[in-house]
Amino acid sequence: MQFIFFMSSNSSVEVPKDGLAGLRQNFLSEISSGFIVSLLALPLSLGIAKASDFPNPMYGVLSAIIGGILVSIFAGSRLTIKGPAAGLIVICAGSIAAFGGGEMGWKMTLGAIVVASGLQILFGLLKLGKLSDFFPLSAVHGMLAAIGLIIISKQLHILLGVNPLNEHGKPMVEPLELLAALPKTFASIPDHLNVVKVGLVSLALVLGIPMLPFKWLKKIPLPVIILIIAIPFAASLGLKGTKGALLKFDKPFTDLVHFNASFAGIGQMGTFIQYVILFAIIGSLESLLTAKAIDLLDPFKRKSDFNKDLIAVGSGNVLSGLLGGLPMISEVARSSSNVSNGAKTRWANFFHGLFLLLFMLLAVPVLQLIPTAALSALLIGVGIKLAHPKEFKHAYQIGKEQLLVFVVTVVFTLGVDLLVGIAAGILTEFVVNLVNGKPLKRAFKANVEVVDLNENTMLIRLNEAAVFSNFMGIKKQLYAIEGGKSIQIDCSNCNLLDHSAMENIHLFEHDYAHTGGSVELIGLNQHKSLSNHNLSARKLK
Repeated sequence: MQFIFFMSSNSSVEVPKDGLAGLRQNFLSEISSGFIVSLLALPLSLGIAKASDFPNPMYGVLSAIIGGILVSIFAGSRLTIKGPAAGLIVICAGSIAAFGGGEMGWKMTLGAIVVASGLQILFGLLKLGKLSDFFPLSAVHGMLAAIGLIIISKQLHILLGVNPLNEHGKPMVEPLELLAALPKTFASIPDHLNVVKVGLVSLALVLGIPMLPFKWLKKIPLPVIILIIAIPFAASLGLKGTKGALLKFDKPFTDLVHFNASFAGIGQMGTFIQYVILFAIIGSLESLLTAKAIDLLDPFKRKSDFNKDLIAVGSGNVLSGLLGGLPMISEVARSSSNVSNGAKTRWANFFHGLFLLLFMLLAVPVLQLIPTAALSALLIGVGIKLAHPKEFKHAYQIGKEQLLVFVVTVVFTLGVDLLVGIAAGILTEFVVNLVNGKPLKRAFKANVEVVDLNENTMLIRLNEAAVFSNFMGIKKQLYAIEGGKSIQIDCSNCNLLDHSAMENIHLFEHDYAHTGGSVELIGLNQHKSLSNHNLSARKLK
């Protein structure tokens, strides 16, 4: 998940209406974008469910349907698309395995999802959406890179026609175990040659099509192109729905939608709590980060209500978990596509869910022709984006200390689990900031002075330290300032500004410009930059 910040200068355009008035005003753009996004979401939702070891790929689409048709109405963000995400594959598959695998493992995982969803609702009611600011950016990106590597480690086997089993006969979920099993999978290629052909062709298309210079081709969702080629190619090779070569749906979609969750997992209290926390924290964090990123893509510069969005997503996840579906988030790739295809209101998400429902009711015979290797290729493409070497390079360019935080998060996530990984990243950033001069007393509480110089000018003094762990207090002061003023942020008495603080100040500068005001960062002439990056950490010389 890479967030690209984009600022539009078109601030004079009339802001679209919300609710039914927005539907009447923008019907054509919303139904058009919703349809295009549904074409992107359909194969990804199927693939994510299958990779998560859910018993039927349709459960991934069920989650997206709920996220579109129901959650869109109450969501606090207007342009995000709700649905299952590749970033939660690792948690879902790990939870099912931890609860013993099979149907019961799945049902107990659903119970954990429902309880975690209740926590998400509670987060929103307690107005904890702001807590996403607490996580250092390099730790977040390290977590996502590790998720990408885990996705690749599993889906490479599926691409080559193998679902590797551990010594207990259960599907492998540990990334190091999956990587160690690759030589055996490579040796078995002759036994699955036709599946491998479909997988490699699909992967070549996934990696190659974005590099082609044809603009018209980029307007077609990449998964649609892959399936248009992979389905007839698989048919020409004689692949059947046996041994997992093609998607197989044992029951009609309507027969799957009933109460499936089991709360028997509470009996395994340690495991249950672990996965409740993972679903709640990682799902909420990914959803909030996406909502923030899409706000910056919104040409009308509307701001999401993050707490309301958490409540809406949590409510959708309660229903999805009870009925058997995957946990949903605000998904970044589909949301970005939604914006680029001209969506203006929440109704695009609604129509995306409605079209998915129609596909499930009317197009199942076609969906059962989809090769699983093609879906694996799509997921490997997602994994490569998350764990691309340029992510490591970008962390290094920001600063060596940020690369350290990034790598520590990756290593502990791969070696232990996501929760330990993100905790290790936070701890590493905390220690790095202490070494670079952050006073311990300012670890969580910022020292901020707000001075009203005159009617139009405000001075904000940041004293001692401005870092990821205390920036929520600084942000509260900054965003409380009336729009249209000239703001000077004085850092001359600040021993340390870390990368997360610099990034957040930069985002505030862009946000505040749209109120007609200006922001100037002063007092950094005595500071040493930890790299040549414009948003690197700064400490007093």
